[in-house]
Amino acid sequence: MKNYLASIIHLLFLTYTVLIFIRIVISWFPSWHHLKLVQFVAFCTDPFLNIFRRILPPLGGVLDLSPLLAFFALRILEIFLLGLLK
Repeated sequence: MKNYLASIIHLLFLTYTVLIFIRIVISWFPSWHHLKLVQFVAFCTDPFLNIFRRILPPLGGVLDLSPLLAFFALRILEIFLLGLLK
């Protein structure tokens, strides 16, 4: 049961990490922002990324390093949750 739950937790964190990565790539293509899939990804990831944007605003208004902090925080949280299962 613990292994099953650990696999689900890992899959959820992996999925959200991939969504953030997709959000990064999408930001390079402003003409895509009207697409429903792009809007869905932004809807899912921007609230989490905004937490880190308040801590580390985009440098020069264009270089957004908040996803790096988000990736780090997600990984730490995943390790913590998986540690609770042991």
